[in-house]
Amino acid sequence: MAKINIAKPIIEQEEIDNVVEVLKSGMIAQGPKVSEFEEKFAQWIGTKYGISTSSGTTALHTALLACGIGEGDEVITVGFTFAATSNSVLYTGARPVFVDIDEDTFTMDPSKIEDAITDKTKAILVVQLYGQSADMDPILDIAHKHNLLVIEDAAQAHGAEYKGRKVGTLGDVACFSFYPTKNMTTGEGGMITTDNEEIANMARIYRAHGSSVKYHHDYLGYNFRSTDIAAAIGLAQLKKIDSFNDKRNENASYLTDGLKDVKGVVPPVVKEGNKHVFHQYTIKVDGDRDKWLDFLNEKGIGCGVYYPIPLYNQKLYKDLGYNQSCPVTDKIVDEVISLPVHPSLTKDELDTIISVVKEGSEKFC
Repeated sequence: MAKINIAKPIIEQEEIDNVVEVLKSGMIAQGPKVSEFEEKFAQWIGTKYGISTSSGTTALHTALLACGIGEGDEVITVGFTFAATSNSVLYTGARPVFVDIDEDTFTMDPSKIEDAITDKTKAILVVQLYGQSADMDPILDIAHKHNLLVIEDAAQAHGAEYKGRKVGTLGDVACFSFYPTKNMTTGEGGMITTDNEEIANMARIYRAHGSSVKYHHDYLGYNFRSTDIAAAIGLAQLKKIDSFNDKRNENASYLTDGLKDVKGVVPPVVKEGNKHVFHQYTIKVDGDRDKWLDFLNEKGIGCGVYYPIPLYNQKLYKDLGYNQSCPVTDKIVDEVISLPVHPSLTKDELDTIISVVKEGSEKFC
């Protein structure tokens, strides 16, 4: 039986033709295609500005710098995410402060934020995990009360919505990733979205060696620029992202219908008022999670654990003196398994995933 991959980028003739056009033009670094992609992505999200970068990670690093985050500052975030979230805080010289997550959505628990605020806190870095928004209204209320910036790590949430507002428009600034497994791709790449002109201008400066005028360097910047090759792919993908997301939602609904009564398996929860775009379809399972993973792989079901170790328990952070516990996070990391949900799945493949998970339930629960 052929393996059902957990992710499958969709690259079609339009992407290929766009790249060939750029290659023939001779302008393959940052140029007019990057500007066009920035403008059209920002329009799609609903912000005034879009700033392309070389990756989702460099988008986060650049956005934090553009917000003035630096040495001695603290940024509140979560430990249940990819390392780039909190590592980007470290890059600036600031310190990430970890709070716990909501058990249903796996996103930041607003009730845990205020206890983590100190006189050093400058921002809240919210992770819109797996394609679903955190509960943003209380987070924004807390930020306003304490005069804090809100930064969205929207690397997995292209097109997700919270109460009718798109992720990427909810805080002061947001960051997206275009890694190949994301809902849309440019091969590698990232994007910053914001309505704040000053943040946008500083982001452009930091991504280009700290320069706004060629050979004049006012800040310690970096080479975090994107390319017209990447933008050419992105422009084609942007035309399709809504249909990609619709198919992900269709697949997720089918999986949830098939798994909702399976013993020892909890399908993803979509909060009322949210539009989930299912970058990952993540279930919680009872029993020995490693046995589940082995079984799924043996049966040809691509699967993954995002993420098996809280960031505060990583060696890097232990060496930096972190010694804490977030009870929900510590529990969830041993329960989650992500299953295929990408737009290329067939009905037969979805049925196979459901059948194998049911078989696993009988074995392990």
